[in-house]
Amino acid sequence: MAQSGIDSLLDALRESGMNVDGIDGGAQASSSEEETSSASAEASSGGSGSRRGSRSSSRGDMPFGGFPFFGGFPGQGAPRGDDGGSGDEPPHVEFGSSLGDRMAEWSKRTLIIAIIVAIIILLAAYWWFHPPISINSMDTWMFVTIFILAPLFLFFSGKSRRYKKGGGKIEPSPSKAKTFKILSFIPIIILVLGLIGWVCSLDLFPGNAKKYANVLQTETQTFAEDIQEVNYSQIPVIDRDSAILLGNREMGSIPDYVSQFEINNLYSQINYKEKPVRVSPLGYADLFKWFMNRGEGIPAYSLVDMTTQDAEIVRLGEGNGMKYTASEPLARNIDRYVQLKYPFFIFDEKSFEIDDEGHPWWICPVRKYTIGLFGGETISRVVMCDACTGECTELAVDEVPQWVDRVYPAELLVRQYNWSGRYKNGWFNSWLGQTGVVQTTPGSDGLLGYNYIAKDDDVWVYTGVTSATSDSSIVGFVLVNQRTAESHYYAVAGATEASAMDSAEGQVQNLRYVSTFPLLINVANQPTYFMALKDAAGLVKKFAMIDIQRYQNVAVGDTVAECQKSYQALLATNGALTAKDVADSATYGETSGTIRTMAQAVVDGNTHFYVTLEGDDAIYDFTLPGLIGIVTYHEGDKIGFTYIENEPTNTVSEITEGSGADIEVVVPEPQEEADAGIAGDGEGAPEAEGEGVA
Repeated sequence: MAQSGIDSLLDALRESGMNVDGIDGGAQASSSEEETSSASAEASSGGSGSRRGSRSSSRGDMPFGGFPFFGGFPGQGAPRGDDGGSGDEPPHVEFGSSLGDRMAEWSKRTLIIAIIVAIIILLAAYWWFHPPISINSMDTWMFVTIFILAPLFLFFSGKSRRYKKGGGKIEPSPSKAKTFKILSFIPIIILVLGLIGWVCSLDLFPGNAKKYANVLQTETQTFAEDIQEVNYSQIPVIDRDSAILLGNREMGSIPDYVSQFEINNLYSQINYKEKPVRVSPLGYADLFKWFMNRGEGIPAYSLVDMTTQDAEIVRLGEGNGMKYTASEPLARNIDRYVQLKYPFFIFDEKSFEIDDEGHPWWICPVRKYTIGLFGGETISRVVMCDACTGECTELAVDEVPQWVDRVYPAELLVRQYNWSGRYKNGWFNSWLGQTGVVQTTPGSDGLLGYNYIAKDDDVWVYTGVTSATSDSSIVGFVLVNQRTAESHYYAVAGATEASAMDSAEGQVQNLRYVSTFPLLINVANQPTYFMALKDAAGLVKKFAMIDIQRYQNVAVGDTVAECQKSYQALLATNGALTAKDVADSATYGETSGTIRTMAQAVVDGNTHFYVTLEGDDAIYDFTLPGLIGIVTYHEGDKIGFTYIENEPTNTVSEITEGSGADIEVVVPEPQEEADAGIAGDGEGAPEAEGEGVA
C-alpha cells in the first residue's frame, strides 16, 4: 500500500531517532476502515503514545512528550499507567527523579561524554571557588555536595528505577536495580558522616565544653603593673573609619592614581617603627583598569599614622608593583593564589602588612579545628606571601617574625575568650546556674566590641568583660596578643564601653559629636577610656578621657594634651588620686604672689575657690575640703602654692606659704556637722543645693 505524505514524514522522523508514537497513533486513528485492525494492533502496543498524542492535541501544544530531552520535565512524558488514574490527568513526575531517569537512559558514549564534561566543569568550579581540600571545611562540604554527591545520587537512583521497571533498550534486572540502589546510598552515607562530625563539634556534646574552655589560656594580671602609663605621642587618636576618610582624601591629591586605582577598605592596624598605623593596598578601579595595568601591578599602598593623622600614599618604585592583591580577578587573586598553592590548608582572615623596610606582605593564617570536624577553631600555621613577587613562606606560629602583628584574627580571639568565659564550669552551668559565666562586652551596630592597643611592640586586642546578663557594667577586661595569642585578664569594675561612649557624647551633646569605640590606657595607674569625638562628616574634633571605675569623671579637650591635663586635674579634684599619685604623670608648677581676685562656686557638690594673682593672667582652682586653708585668705594677701597645669584653670595641689599654709584640715564628726561652720567669711555652699562644704 502506498504511503501517505504524513506516513513518509513519520517514518523519516522515526529513523532519525525521534519518538513519534503519539503522532503515529493519532494519524492511524484517522485511517480508513481497511486499516483498522492494523491501527488497533499498533495502538495496543503503543497505547501510551496514543494517549500522549491525543492529550497533546487537546492542549494545542507541540507533541514534545516523546522527545527524549523534553520528556523528562514535569507535565510531559508518560502518564500514570497502572495507578488507575485517568489518561487525561497531567502526570506527576518529580524533577529530580525525572532527571535521574533521563541520565539512566544515556548510552555508554553519551555517559562518557557527560563524565568528561562534568570533570571539566568540576575543575573549572574548583579553580574559581577554590575550596580547601579538607574534611574540616564547611566550604568543601558544600562544594562536594553540590557538584559531586547530588549528581551521583540522581544518576544511581535513576539507574536503579530504570533497571527495576525496564524500558527502551534497558531490560528489567532486579540485581542491577539493587546494585544501583545500594550505590545511591553512598552520597547519603557521606553526608550523614559529615552530620555526625558536626554534632561531635557542638558544645553540648559530652566533654566538649571543657575542650572549648581550654582553647585560649588566660592569665590574671594587675593592671598598674602590666600596662605602662600611656605615651601620648604613640596613642592612636583615630579609628578605622577616620583612617579611610584620610586615605581617600590623600588619594584624591594624586591625579595619575585616582583615575586608575582606588584604596581597598582593608586598613589593617599594625605597629610600624613603634607607631600605630593603618595600611591598605590600592586596588584596580574596574576590570578595564585591571587589564590596562596588570603588567606593572599596583604601584602603591596607603599608610595613615593614627597618632598624627597624617596620610601618605607610599609608592613602591618602578617595576616593584604589587601583582598579588585582592582586586586581581584571575590567577593572581591573593585568595585564589595562596589557596591553590596550599590546597590542603584552611585559611582564615588574611591581613595586609608591611615589614620594617615598608615592603608589602600578605599574612594568611591557617585554621586548625581541635573539636570534632568544625569546632575549637584556632591558628596552627601562617603563610606569608610577598605581595610583589608572590613568593610564599610557610611558618609555625612561634616562628613568625617580630614585625608581623596580625596572626590571630581579632574576632577569633574574642570568640575563643567567650568560650572560656562560658564553659569553664561546664555546659549545664552555662545555661542554668551561670555561676562565674562572663562574656565580652557587645559593641555597636551589631559588631563585636573590641579595639586595639600597642604593647611591647605588638598589637593586642582589647575588650571589656561583663556578666552573663550583659548589663551596663564590666567586671574586668582582657588583652590578647594577635601574634602569639597570649591572653591577660584584669579585674576592674566599672562602666562598659557603650556607657563610656554615651557619657562622652553627653559632654558635647550640643555639638552632636559621635564617640569612637574607646581605647584602654593607663593614666596615673588608673584604667582610663580614651576616645575621639567626631562630627557628622567623620572628622575628629575633640578627645575625651573617662575614668573606667567612676565614669562620671569625664574630661574633654580639643587636643590630646589638653584632654590629658583636664583629666589629671579632674582625678585630683574629685579625690580619685592624691597629688603624689599623679606627680609623675602630671605637669606641675609652683608660684607665689598677691591675691588679686577671689571667687567662690559649687561644682558637682564640691566648693571651689578661684584665685588670680597680681601680674598673672592664670586662674587657680582651690578645691575644698582638701585645701580648706584658702578660706583664711582675702584679696591682697600673699600666698604661695603648687598646681597642676590645666585649661582653663590650673588645679592647686598644695598651699606652701601664707597664712593658711599650716592649717590642719579637721573633718568634723557627723553629729557635729549641723553646728559646724567655716572660719573666714562664713559663706558655705548655698542652701538651695542641699549640700554642706564638700
